[in-house]
Amino acid sequence: MQRRKPAPRRIAVLSIHTSPLDQPGTGDAGGMNVYVVETARRLAESGIEVEIFTRATASNLAPVIDFMPGVKVRHVTAGPYEGLLKQDLPAQLCAVSAGVMRVEAAHPEGWFDLIHSHYWLSGQVGWLAADRWQVPLVHSMHTMAKVKNAELAAGDTPEPAMRVIGEEQVIAAADRLVANTSDEADQLINLYDADPQRIDVVHPGVDLDVFAPGDKSKARARFGLRPEQVVLLFVGRIQPLKAPDILIKAAAHLVQSDPTLRDRLVITICGGPSGSGLDQPTALTDLVAQLGLTNLVRFEPPGDRQTLADWYRAADLAVVPSYSESFGLVAVEAQACATPVVASSVGGLRTAVADGVSGVLIGSHDPIDYSHAISALINNPGRLHELSAGARMHAATFGWSATTAGLIATYRAAMANRTSTTKLVATP
Repeated sequence: MQRRKPAPRRIAVLSIHTSPLDQPGTGDAGGMNVYVVETARRLAESGIEVEIFTRATASNLAPVIDFMPGVKVRHVTAGPYEGLLKQDLPAQLCAVSAGVMRVEAAHPEGWFDLIHSHYWLSGQVGWLAADRWQVPLVHSMHTMAKVKNAELAAGDTPEPAMRVIGEEQVIAAADRLVANTSDEADQLINLYDADPQRIDVVHPGVDLDVFAPGDKSKARARFGLRPEQVVLLFVGRIQPLKAPDILIKAAAHLVQSDPTLRDRLVITICGGPSGSGLDQPTALTDLVAQLGLTNLVRFEPPGDRQTLADWYRAADLAVVPSYSESFGLVAVEAQACATPVVASSVGGLRTAVADGVSGVLIGSHDPIDYSHAISALINNPGRLHELSAGARMHAATFGWSATTAGLIATYRAAMANRTSTTKLVATP
């Protein structure tokens, strides 16, 4: 009988540029934050201790926080607490690495069995720590510069060469790479020359207890929405990459084609400015005013998960027009609440949305194409009902328990390969 590969007892999770404590939907916090929190919770429940390292962004943060049973968050001091943008962080990686090393040095040798780094900045730190501690490095990209630059929104800023080089280094150094989808695995291979044998495809998940179908009328009443209104929802950070402007422009076409919609249409934008969107924080509100849609558009701040779930339930459609997505957690959350999705046919959204079953994928970023797809659905209640049923069924395949099981299998493989390689090197 083949012996089962050992699982790690304790892992270091690196999420340097954004904290699991941050509210998703603003700043640099988004789907990756949710991923780190949800997988850490379930890894701990499976018996693996998790310590999450992130950069301290306020002087009043405790060095260590017991986040949940079996999970600690460690704040590493590196550079000024406030006012440091993500693009400034490469200059602080040495300080971050020193802080991470210091924690391990204070423990008995072999404290951590494995490192899982998220995003390329964390990967750079993980590369150094894994080499120092002689443990495997598992890395998740979440987004990739070469992919973003190939699908850049109009007027957006390309990712710098420094990031491209940094990503190439991390991909080459990692013992195993976790790709969110098969599309991402192909991008790692074709754009970064990653070894296919070191890539594991592990789909992110969704909390199917929180994000579930509910009373639509009750959800609408909570937000002051009338039963007859047509509600289109965008959830995410407000930046060119996420393209909320496409939904706004599509709404203008909808009203132009059917003036009666002006009395019924509600566009809700849940999120805050982020990334290059901080360069023009009023760009979206300016566009709304310019198109004469001020009375039709609601801007809502990022909310907790229960509030977000109610927004999904209140909506007729969730719209995800991103130029690039490694997965598209918002799309899956919406579908889990039985709300169909209209999304761009890019990256992970081709996995997150079952085209024609749980929603509709659009092969362009032309607002007119979005308006036609939206119009076809809101004017066909029967089709909308079919997609609603398909949305819930499709989302049910993305539970966090499956994600965590996939990660543990990756960890086992990374540790087994590291052990066999060490023995091979040690053989005279």
